[in-house]
Parts: sequence; structure tokens; C-alpha cells
Amino acid sequence: MPKTFPLSWRWIFLSFAAFVSLSAGAASHPNSGFPKPALDAPFATAHGREEAVLAAGCFWGVQAVFEHTRGVVSVISGYAGGNADTASYEHVETGNTGHAESVKITYDPSQVTYGELLMIFFSVVHDPTQLNKQGPDWGTQYRSAVFYSTLEQQKIAEAYIAQLDAARVYPQKIVTQVVPLKGFFRAENYHQDYAKHHPDNPYIVINDLPKLTALRKQFPQLFREY
Repeated sequence: MPKTFPLSWRWIFLSFAAFVSLSAGAASHPNSGFPKPALDAPFATAHGREEAVLAAGCFWGVQAVFEHTRGVVSVISGYAGGNADTASYEHVETGNTGHAESVKITYDPSQVTYGELLMIFFSVVHDPTQLNKQGPDWGTQYRSAVFYSTLEQQKIAEAYIAQLDAARVYPQKIVTQVVPLKGFFRAENYHQDYAKHHPDNPYIVINDLPKLTALRKQFPQLFREY
């Protein structure tokens, strides 16, 4: 079932759970002045297209954040980590497919680097110290993961995690998986641009709009409007 919540006891419970989760997550919030990656790809000298696949909980908010990021050409919500025959929301929501809700980001490397995308990913998109959950969403399908497609992406991601842990940016260790990308499968149409089309949905208001506010505040040089 999609995450659409009628005004019912179920929705009241989920709203309360989201509030508790946000309150409890304050202790895991990163320190101010989030560090840039020490190891990063250089800016390209000409316009081009490269891709990054990341998982950070429900893909609605993740897609919205990166669509507001300078240099990003497009963002698609989908599934990664499992097989093609289980790449549907009906299957993925069981938590038994190996898939994680993910986004595929197409970006211009002359405008934004892979490391800068990871900086946003690790700071405002989600809490990378949470194992198999984000906010009110629980299960392996909501795990934190970097799906790399090149050796350079793997090196940058692993070095950045080590850098953030060494600097104790978070009180707990980062649990983000860094694993090879075996395939990305586009999610159903109703999931695409969900936050953009449903800004008043209570789930979006509670869980995702604060991420856009954080992006604008922490990285104004990387923020853009739709």
C-alpha cells in the first residue's frame, strides 16, 4: 500500500511515531559545519552526465532534496539491491526482497561533484547511523546505502564515511552500506515526484519538508528552486 494516511487512529499513531522518531533523532543530528569530503572527484571541465544511486529511507523525500540540488539533471525513485522480478512496491514493502527504496541521480559533474552529493546525503537527507530504519519507516527496504558503479565512487564513499566517523560528526558510527550497483529499477509512476505533487500530505510535511529547509540553510550554494 502507498503511504497515504487517512485521518484515523492509524494515522494518529504514525504521526506520533514520526514525532517521537524526530525527537529521539536529535541526539544523532550531525554537528554544525558539516565537513566536505577530503577525497572527491574534480569538477569536470565540460558539461556531461553521470549517475549516482543512493538509498536513505523513503525515496519521496530523498528525490525531493536532490531535485533541489544545483547541478542535478534528474532524479528517479526506484529500487536497488534485489532482483528485477521483485522490483515493485508490493514486493519491496515486505522487506524480504533485498531491495532498498533508492534514487538514481543524473548530474552534471561540471556543476556538482559526487562528493558534494554524498555530503548532502549524509547530512540533510537522512540519519546514516540508523540501521534499517528512517523516521517512522522500518525494515531493510529503508536501509542506508551507497550503490557504486565505479571504483572511484566506491573509494570516495568509503573514504568519506571513514572521515566522518573519525571526526565524530555523529555520536554513533555510520552504518551506511557501500555496495556495487547490480541494477536500478524505476518505481511506479505514483511514487515519482511525490513530495512535489503532494506537499500537504502529512507524511511529507512531517518527514520531508524539513529536509528541504535544512538543505537551503546548510548548503545555500547548492540549493536551487524547482
